[in-house]
Amino acid sequence: MARPPEWIDLGAADHLRHTELQPIRAKSTLIALSFRDGEFGAVSNACNHVGGPLGDGRIDKAGYIQCPWHGWKFHCRTGLGEPGFEDDKVPAFPVKVEGGRVLVDIANPTRRHKHPHEPHPLARDPKRQPGPLRLAGISTTVMNHDLPRFSGSDHLLHHALTAGKNAGAETRMIRLNDLKFRHCEGYFSKSLHACTWPCSITQMDPSDQLDQIYEALVHWADAIIVATPIRWGAPSSLYYKMVERLNCVQVDVATQEEQIIMNKVAGFIIVGGQDNIQGVAGQMLSFFGELGFQFPKFPYIAHSRGWSHEDMENNCRIIRDSKALARGAEALAERCLDMARKLVDAGEKPPMRDRGGLKGRPVMAANLDHD
Repeated sequence: MARPPEWIDLGAADHLRHTELQPIRAKSTLIALSFRDGEFGAVSNACNHVGGPLGDGRIDKAGYIQCPWHGWKFHCRTGLGEPGFEDDKVPAFPVKVEGGRVLVDIANPTRRHKHPHEPHPLARDPKRQPGPLRLAGISTTVMNHDLPRFSGSDHLLHHALTAGKNAGAETRMIRLNDLKFRHCEGYFSKSLHACTWPCSITQMDPSDQLDQIYEALVHWADAIIVATPIRWGAPSSLYYKMVERLNCVQVDVATQEEQIIMNKVAGFIIVGGQDNIQGVAGQMLSFFGELGFQFPKFPYIAHSRGWSHEDMENNCRIIRDSKALARGAEALAERCLDMARKLVDAGEKPPMRDRGGLKGRPVMAANLDHD
């Protein structure tokens, strides 16, 4: 049953029609006000996904508002979702022009409806499955697939994974150079709540292959070893590309007050023709510590010839032939697995709240209007 109307004056029509789409407040209600094809439209400003501000988006040729956070679409006048998703709808408000003023009835919006969608596979509770310890190696070396070369960090990572396998662990090698994945697109820079777990890009783009990293770090591995070359005193470019996309794991602590990486161990292999090993290690320790990983005693091994020996042929030969470095990589794997075994034996992770996928993740209550 319709309630008595409560018409709120939004302003002069001559002024408001100059802006195709804008957020506007009517008392305590935030509205996305549009002017398209000679008509005003008013729908809720809060997107069904994670409460993105529809009024800050844009209107496509078909008249659908595209949310500026993740691209969800709702018709600017009816609030209905885009074709194929019509059952996803945001409230639409009666609107009229009277005496040259734009009025909206905030007492009689249509109802919001969020159609249930299958959650993304990564959204499941990261509870450890029974079985042997699991060790993932992540190679961040970049090279030309058609002109392969020797990689010292990959060479030592292979020794570490072999030692892990010999110790009875399941092992998995992931080479970032073999994955096709997009750069971080800065959703966190739009809003804290725009950066979601699972990653917005992974949910929107099934071809994005960083899901293999997320699966390994959050769900599969008990311990990881990340290997990187030194590039101008820093980790590799692919390492940074991965790290930027891992922000969605860390930010989940802030948005959901939940830590999704617990009782897991990380170690590092750092190899370069330049120095600055401690600087690179410090960055890696800081970041993976923020994700929730723990570290064994002596959490990394490294090798560098320094500025005075930029003869890479000799550097590669030393790494390839060095029994001490090979043994160091093996010992690193053993330390990581020993610590992981103690953490696994200590107990299970606490259960997490249910999570939805890109089309079903709960909206933060503070971002929704009262409808």
